[in-house]
Amino acid sequence: MCESCGCALPRDSRQEKANVALDVLESLLETNNRDAAHNREHFDAHGVLAINMMSSPGSGKTSLLESTIDAIGARLRIAVIEGDLQTENDARRIRAKGIPAVQITTGSACHLDAHMVHHALHGLDLDQIDVLFIENVGNLVCPAAFDLGQHQNVTLLSVTEGDDKPAKYPVLFRKTDVMLLSKSDLLDVLDDFRPEAATAHLRALANPAPVFCLSARRPATLIPWLEWIDEQLVRQKALRSVTTSIE
Repeated sequence: MCESCGCALPRDSRQEKANVALDVLESLLETNNRDAAHNREHFDAHGVLAINMMSSPGSGKTSLLESTIDAIGARLRIAVIEGDLQTENDARRIRAKGIPAVQITTGSACHLDAHMVHHALHGLDLDQIDVLFIENVGNLVCPAAFDLGQHQNVTLLSVTEGDDKPAKYPVLFRKTDVMLLSKSDLLDVLDDFRPEAATAHLRALANPAPVFCLSARRPATLIPWLEWIDEQLVRQKALRSVTTSIE
């Protein structure tokens, strides 16, 4: 799909070329990790909580962000970085809520990387942000390999998808800090998605992350998600206070 993560590197039976491909990927990840650490230093210095949101396309990330903004945007300063192959559609939706949003169009790249995020930060004032949501490109594979400097990973699993997705895409779901079962209002008419099965598949990966069943259309279902954001922000602010006192 893209050259930046190695998934488009040519496959060859000869060991020499295989080693070259591996060296290229390792170099990409090493550079990315340095950039990610730099991003995290910026976030920590400003007390910003950075949340990386991952999912397959169409899981409802942007709709959830809109509902989250409606719920807590009056008391928390929110900003969003949007990642898509093309268009600024999602960033426009966020800006319509009065929230600063920077769109990253990746072209052929199937994920965001730390350098892209660092460049996007030039368009934001971190002193005016409490929570930065990074909406990654819709993909359950490549985003898991690239640290962006975030503090928390959030993975959406729509109830319109199979409840066995954590088993099918273990690398991404192992890394998630919370799993959101989105579009849960559709459970009223679906009989082939079982939230308990999705949770069991997550636990089989030895991941104890909380699982919240929610719907962007039903504000009451967002309460556990919103409380989780508040808890993470308190921790981030406390970390900044400790770091500042040590310095």
